[in-house]
Amino acid sequence: MTVLEWLAEPWQYEFMQRALLVTVVAAVVCGLLSCWLVLIGWSLLGDAVAHAVLPGVVLAYLAGVPFAVGALVFGLGAVALIGAVRETSGLREDTAIGVVFTTLFALGIVLVSVTPSQVDLGHILFGNVLGVSDADIAQVVVLGVLAFTVLVLKRRDLTLYAFDRTHAHAVGISPRVLAALLLGVLALTVVVALQAIGVVLVVAMLITPGATAFLLTERMSAMLVIAPSIAAACALAGLYASYHLDASSGGMVVLAQGIVFTGVFLLAPRRGVLRRIRGRGGEGAGLPRAPGDAGAPSPVGAEGSPRVGA
Repeated sequence: MTVLEWLAEPWQYEFMQRALLVTVVAAVVCGLLSCWLVLIGWSLLGDAVAHAVLPGVVLAYLAGVPFAVGALVFGLGAVALIGAVRETSGLREDTAIGVVFTTLFALGIVLVSVTPSQVDLGHILFGNVLGVSDADIAQVVVLGVLAFTVLVLKRRDLTLYAFDRTHAHAVGISPRVLAALLLGVLALTVVVALQAIGVVLVVAMLITPGATAFLLTERMSAMLVIAPSIAAACALAGLYASYHLDASSGGMVVLAQGIVFTGVFLLAPRRGVLRRIRGRGGEGAGLPRAPGDAGAPSPVGAEGSPRVGA
């Protein structure tokens, strides 16, 4: 078999073509959203929403409505419940997130175990991208395009919110509204990714591309390109590997993202660990810093000109 035949072989099958479309759409949307989740510090919240949608999916199946409806309702409900627990109990946000998402996830597992079904609801946990239907594809594409469009149109406001909420409020942008918008898109994106890789692996796609891009650039506009590009490339590589190794498609896609992150973590020209250990990186070669510190992706250039969306 020649190299070209080896590369072309998977795509002669319709199920692989469907898998590629669904996985790339999910990966690009997750990769774009991950930039803000990483910068704001909402990675754990993304984990919570991804796991909390499971009971919604099962109840949607029992009610005979699309899975996306139940997942979206429970995703938004989980966010509201976390906020209510945090504000009324005095617990830290991470504690409230841990309690809510583990409880809802456990409820979902119980419902899966006791619900008689001709559909393998276990696919919601680990994904079934090789078995997506026409309806699933339409749902993923429509919701994915919607989430992607919102993020692109509001990228400047969301970036300002991530770096300086006080300034955002001063220029007439409501941080509360932006937070609600971002949480809504997060719930929508989780629904999109469920079809590709399942609940368990969604959180990796919501974090790893943004974390990788964070180590590669100090420009927010570049980060918003690098993260979804890496996610799409890993989707393609993961599907190739899953086909030729006869392995889990969702698992291979996430594993590919993890491998890329590891390489960047070690070898990035400014923030790579090996560069820092060798002592040749100077000020910018240390470990990644939090938003607002020196070395973090910045929304403005050195002369104060906007960098976002450039």
